[in-house]
Amino acid sequence: MYIPHHYKNENLDEVKDFLTQNSFGILINTVDGKPWGTHIPLELETNQTGKDILVGHISKANPQWKNFISPSEVLCIFNGPHTYVSSSWYKEEEVPTWNYIAVHIYGKVTILDEEQTMASLHKLVDKYEQNLKNPISLHQMSPKTLRQVKGVVGFQVEITEIQAAYKLSQTRVDDHPKIISELNEVNDPGSNTIAEIMKRRKS
Repeated sequence: MYIPHHYKNENLDEVKDFLTQNSFGILINTVDGKPWGTHIPLELETNQTGKDILVGHISKANPQWKNFISPSEVLCIFNGPHTYVSSSWYKEEEVPTWNYIAVHIYGKVTILDEEQTMASLHKLVDKYEQNLKNPISLHQMSPKTLRQVKGVVGFQVEITEIQAAYKLSQTRVDDHPKIISELNEVNDPGSNTIAEIMKRRKS
């Protein structure tokens, strides 16, 4: 991904936190000579040797997994909040722009066995159920229901490169108070979140 140096985020802890909070991504590789993408949860974890990995699963009916030929490289894209920024909020004339957060992960993909896949599904469900009113657990489900796991392919991606773009009007610092104020008045969660992140980073 092309990232102007002003917007490159090399704070690995901050980027990892982003990945944990924004784990619904796009897994991309090549299928029959064409780019192929699947929208799925991709959970950031650490493997037995301490390396950062992403763990996920897709349907066996999805031909993407048949192209996980080791050592196959994949791209995982994670989109964060984004918003339009009007140049009417600047002190000087300039064109409008867009502020956003996006992270690209490159890595080597390997397929998990059924036991590993089931363990990853338990972790996934437990993570998202824990704060719900009536949380469920895969442990409560019948063997008949859990047989559906045979219809998915679990995999992990050993991360080889992280590219993080945090475009937050870094080149217009003098205009930040006005930009933040205007974004807070927009009736849009993405705009409000970008405003909060800009304010937090400024302080």
